[in-house]
Amino acid sequence: MKALHAVVAAALILFPANSAHAVEIEALISTAVKAAIDDLAPPFERASGHTLKASYGPSGGVKRRFEGGEPADVIALDSKLLDDLIKQGKVRPGPTDIARTGIGIAVKKGAPKPNVSSADALKRALLAAKTVGHTAPAGGGITAMHLINMFEKLGIAKEVTAKTKLAAGGPNGRVSVLVSSGEAEIGLQLVSELMSNPEVEVIGMLPAELQLTAVMSAGVTASAKQPDAAKAFIAYLASPAVQPVYKSKGLAF
Repeated sequence: MKALHAVVAAALILFPANSAHAVEIEALISTAVKAAIDDLAPPFERASGHTLKASYGPSGGVKRRFEGGEPADVIALDSKLLDDLIKQGKVRPGPTDIARTGIGIAVKKGAPKPNVSSADALKRALLAAKTVGHTAPAGGGITAMHLINMFEKLGIAKEVTAKTKLAAGGPNGRVSVLVSSGEAEIGLQLVSELMSNPEVEVIGMLPAELQLTAVMSAGVTASAKQPDAAKAFIAYLASPAVQPVYKSKGLAF
């Protein structure tokens, strides 16, 4: 609650009440930061007078949608994918890093918690699990191929693949739902997405030597109809006052 009070105060300082030039900002945003944006958008809208029309999906899916012609003033996704859009000339240079997250491990709330504190312990837990959930590579999530390569590295690809349950990714295809429904005994996904589901419990992060660190960055698109409002929104997302909100959602620097 204190974190949100600080965010409201920061928004009021950054954007003195003035709706004379209020506009609608169209945004394409990675699901990885959705939980934070859900909390951060309302104070921004109240203070700036602007409204945010946000659409979410896996980073790769968001990138494909934008490349396919879906309009946006702001795009926020994995920094490597954003860099590619900048190279294509589709996003203006000078992206802003807003948050960082990694892959977490979750079980259904109340279920036994296997030891996942080391690579060997994680290997044993994955082999012992009846089912393992992660995102489908085709969905555009950034974790899928990393996890598939990790299973290979651990020497358990064949065993895990045989019992893998795939989630489509995005708000309506979450790994955490596979876990909370009992379809997957263990789920692996960006921890910020796992934490958004109160019916699952994060039992740890991938060990450091196996971890993927995802930096989420935002940029103003080259086709933006509201570039000034987009810049203001990005500045707000990167302001120090909002960092406690990111941290509470499994996102932090």
